[in-house]
This record gives sequence, C-alpha cells and structure tokens, in this order.
Amino acid sequence: MGEDLSVADPVSDRLRARHPQRIDLSLDRMRTLCRALGDPQHALPPVVHVAGTNGKGSTVAFIRAIAEAAGLRVHTYTSPHLVRFNERIRLAGRLIEDEPLNAVLDRIEATGLEATVFESTTAAAFLAMSETPADLAVIEVGLGGRLDATNVIECPLLSVITPVDVDHTEFLGPSLAVIAGEKAGVLKPGARGLIARQDEAAMAVIRRAAQETQSPLTVMGEDFDAWSERGGLSFQDAERFLDLPAPALAGAHQIDNAGLAVAVALELDLPEVAITDGLRAARWPARLQRLTAGPYGEAARAADAELWLDGGHNPHAARALADFLAERQARAPRPLALVCGMLANKDHAGFFEALRGSGAHVFTVGFEGAAAEPEALAAVARGHGLGATPSSSVEQALERALRFGAGRVVICGSLYLAGEVLGASRETWPD
Repeated sequence: MGEDLSVADPVSDRLRARHPQRIDLSLDRMRTLCRALGDPQHALPPVVHVAGTNGKGSTVAFIRAIAEAAGLRVHTYTSPHLVRFNERIRLAGRLIEDEPLNAVLDRIEATGLEATVFESTTAAAFLAMSETPADLAVIEVGLGGRLDATNVIECPLLSVITPVDVDHTEFLGPSLAVIAGEKAGVLKPGARGLIARQDEAAMAVIRRAAQETQSPLTVMGEDFDAWSERGGLSFQDAERFLDLPAPALAGAHQIDNAGLAVAVALELDLPEVAITDGLRAARWPARLQRLTAGPYGEAARAADAELWLDGGHNPHAARALADFLAERQARAPRPLALVCGMLANKDHAGFFEALRGSGAHVFTVGFEGAAAEPEALAAVARGHGLGATPSSSVEQALERALRFGAGRVVICGSLYLAGEVLGASRETWPD
C-alpha cells in the first residue's frame, strides 16, 4: 500500500537508499521502466487484479488458498510487508528468496531509470513472476488503481474491487465518488469486474466506468451473495447454492471477502472441494490474528487474557473491528482494552468514533515512522467517549492493560505497528 516500508530489513534499506521515497501516482515512469526490462507485465500468467480500500489482502489470501487447493501454481503480489520485504512477492506459492529478489533489483537498477520505491518493487515482482512458471497471478493494487504502478497490466483475466471507503484522500481525492473513480481505473475492456458490496455513490461511479470500458460486471448483492448461516458460509448466485465452511479468517467482514473470492473462484471454474479447502486454509497475518507466541502472547496467557492483532487503520476497518468485538463480548464478556497506534495522516476521529460503543479503554502508543503522538491520539479517543492513556511502548501499554484487569486486548490502528509487534513476537509469515 503506497511507498512506505514497514519494519526495516536489508531489502527495505536498499530500496530506501536508492529510490525516491515520495508517492507520485503516474504510469509514465512505470511504463518506461517496464519497457527497459522487456515488458514483463505482458508475460505474466492470467492475472486477477484486486483493487479497493479494505479487504484487498484478505481477498487475495482467499483466492490464493482456493486456487492452490485446486492444484494451481499461484503468484501473488501484495503490500505492505509486515516483517520481511519478501512477503510482498510470492512465486508459484513460495515467498521469493533473497538471492533472486536481489538479482531482479540489480537488473532494475542497471536500467539507470528513476522510479519510486513502489514502482521498483512492482517491476521486481513482474520480472520475477514472468520468469517463473505459474498458472495464475493475483496482483493487489498498492494505492488507488487508475494511476497505480500495477495498472500497467493491460489485459487482466478478472478485475476485482473490494469495498471502497474514504482513505488516502491526499492522493486519491476528497470524496467517496472521486476515490471510487480511481479504484475503478482497474476495469479493462472485455475483462469481467467482480465487485464487492458498495456504498451507493461508489457503485454508481463503478458502473459508469464499466460502461465506458465495456467491462461486464458481477456485483455482490445483485448477481451473487454470501452470508453467515449455521456457523458456516452460504453462497448463492443465479446458477448454484453452496453450503461452505466458515472462512478461517476471523470477523464477520470476512464473510464478504470470502464470498467475493468464491465468486472469483467460480469465474475461474475451480471445483467446490477446492473452495471448501481454500476457505479453511487461508492465512493472512495481522487481520484479527490471535497472538499466543512470543513475549506479548505469553504475557496475555499468563494473565488469562486474549490478545488479538489487527492492522485496520481507517473508519471502515474500525467498524469491522467494533462488530467483531461486539459479537465476541456478547458471547463471553470480558474487560476490553485497545493498544492503539496510528499514522499521523489517518482519520483518527473516524476510527475512534466507530469504536465509541465498545466500552474499551485505549492505551495509545507510537511506533517507528510517521506515527501520531500518543498524547494527541489519546486526546482524540477521549473526545469520542473512550477512556485513554498514552503509553511509551506496546510493552508498557500491554502491561498496564493486563494489570488493570483487561481480559481481551486488541493491538490495532496500523499495519506498521502490527509489523513491529509480529517481529517482536517471533511470529512467522505462513509459507
């Protein structure tokens, strides 16, 4: 997502040192760079291109898991990474290793062309994917869609748009309609667009873009739907009804993400048994992930408390978190605490407003990079009806929360904070 690199590692340090750190949405530099590399984006296996504001990564994880359960070799490209840069590029099911990653970065730097960090990493992904046999490539948009570096892909097999919400307004525009127009830029002539449930204003913009590009649409809530029923996932379209297991990823919002992935799988003509197995197998760290290992998980276990990690960072994601907490609190009430850190440029007020009714006490923290000051973040939380205490670190915040009797704690507010927590927790990225 954008240019920022999370927890430092050697590849991240290399990219920071040699490429501009700005976000500069444009396709001209990316097209020039790809041309110098032999246009690897035209040599990819069939592409599923995934845009949207929330749920992109989870939807990619479900699509990959289903396709792999069907026996396909699948490339994926996602961002940002949480602990290691290699998480962004998966070649035929395996995270790219350091040696081939550095080799493709060498070839990009040898062109002598200027490119931003995200353009360079996207070109690296395309180059590595074009030279590794696979059956499918699932490519996540970094920021927006129309001018995102991944949008040099001219002929995707399918274009997918997850829920659109207001985020990154400094780059994408001030309104939902304008942002939806940027996301709809991934729709391409003749390539079917699979569209998640959307706000009416966003959907109107997506429909206009589809008409202009002559991209046929399949829309959730109209052409197909998915819902939770009897502890599982029910899916229905015009041709079939599927009684499926609950998705492995926690939270009611994952029903829609999984349902969208099922619609993609059916467009790919994948069998129901693969859909069933893939929904059960999907993994996507820092999205309502239960932490049990490492110093944080062990501290929570010793206090007989649940510890969760969620990287959602905008009001839409906060509403999903609030729904998850409400459901969990209804089943097993426990004193609730949030350990929250956010980037300074995010909608702090909207995030905490969505959590106003949770009854949680908030312990605000900072993290490496452009994080909001804990004191300022705590003041915003208080302004939205939540008790809030600034803390100097995650360790201090968690210790305070557990000492004050919290039985359910969620570390939340930023994927960059989540990356630091996973690194410190010795949690590993799923292979």
